[in-house]
Amino acid sequence: MSERSFETINPLTEEPIETYTYMTDAQANDVIEACHSAFLDWRMQSLEERARVIGRIGDELRASKDEFAQLMTDEVGKLLRDSLQEVDLVASICDYTAKQGPEALADQKRRVQNGEGYVTHAPLGVIYGIQPWNFPAYQAVRYSIASLMAGNGVLLKHAESCTGSGLFLRDVYERAGLPKGLFGVLVIDHDQSDRVIEHKRVRGVTLTGSDKAGRAVGAKAASVVKKTVLELGSNDAYMVLDDADIYLAIKTCVQGRIYNNGQTCVNAKRFIVTDANYDAFVKGYVEQFEALKMGDPTAEDTQLGPLVSKRQRDSLHDQVEKSVAKGARVLTGGEIPDRKGWFYPATVLVDVEPGQPAYDDELFGPAASIIRAKDDEDAMRIANDSRYGLGGGIFSRDTERAKELAARHFDTGMVFINNFNVASPDMPFGGVKDSGYGREHGDEGFKEFVNAKAILVA
Repeated sequence: MSERSFETINPLTEEPIETYTYMTDAQANDVIEACHSAFLDWRMQSLEERARVIGRIGDELRASKDEFAQLMTDEVGKLLRDSLQEVDLVASICDYTAKQGPEALADQKRRVQNGEGYVTHAPLGVIYGIQPWNFPAYQAVRYSIASLMAGNGVLLKHAESCTGSGLFLRDVYERAGLPKGLFGVLVIDHDQSDRVIEHKRVRGVTLTGSDKAGRAVGAKAASVVKKTVLELGSNDAYMVLDDADIYLAIKTCVQGRIYNNGQTCVNAKRFIVTDANYDAFVKGYVEQFEALKMGDPTAEDTQLGPLVSKRQRDSLHDQVEKSVAKGARVLTGGEIPDRKGWFYPATVLVDVEPGQPAYDDELFGPAASIIRAKDDEDAMRIANDSRYGLGGGIFSRDTERAKELAARHFDTGMVFINNFNVASPDMPFGGVKDSGYGREHGDEGFKEFVNAKAILVA
């Protein structure tokens, strides 16, 4: 390989999939200019016409489902059934957008003291998205489809490990009838990415990634006064209260931790269990973790596949070891297996306290932190004792009380009561604190990258 090229690697086999060459600055500029040129026409299309194209994208995603899912599994190690579900999810986002987008973005008439008032949701221009590898289709579709519905052009810098998925998605969009160039994929490095943010054609920036990356991108965009949406990491707390259904809690919390091989920003990560349920929860949780089958992500009976990279696997192991060095105990897992593939076993940590990575930071992989709380009030205190605030959960038989706790006390952007979920197209997705700001999905997501333009008629 040359200095300006890189390989995508299959996490199961550790073998190369494809070699890609970084674009030159001139090539990247051509993609940006083509996106802006296509935007100038796209913005003039009616909301209904944009919706028709987006609906066809959903159809084309379904038609390409098997091929796309296999590519994602090959590139990042996702269980194949999770990849297939991901394609279903992004197709449903297209369906929702095509149906609800025209109404959500329609002009609004307002009452004003003198004359007539109107609010029109005008597109901003070219929106630049920087996206991670853990959901190669979903992360890119989530921001791009809403932006396209609003009349914007879209650029994508995908993670290197899923470069093929980004290019595949571009081809799906164009096969469905999206104007060529309107969704541009940039194969560039970090220095080039900063220059894209500064580019005069780029009017907004969105990033999904770590809080460290969010700070860097947010600062760069702020330096050139450009709107940003940041969806960053988290260490989501799931509280098991005194009156919880303990069997439902254990089953759901296990699935919430290992979903997508534990590599999801809204995975259940910290499990805060009151004294009344602690011993039973720990026993049942460890039993279920020990029974998980790790292996080939394409096999139907596999429950835990490899992590995306050796670096990611080693980083998780380092966090586990540092937590143990500061007082945590490993009840199962915690050792890198001697086998091909970047696997990490389902790991349970207890005696987790402040000052340990397992308490303070995001463990991006199948390692669960179980924390004892004295009572329900203490559980809520511990749940909020985090610099993050993306999602979280509450297990309680008293759902009305749980809703009250979620609404008034839980300092996160999303709360799941007696269940684990990732995303729903009709509900806003996003967080607070170091988990970022802004929202995707729902009516809120449609309007993040629009100019809410006031028009007053005397």
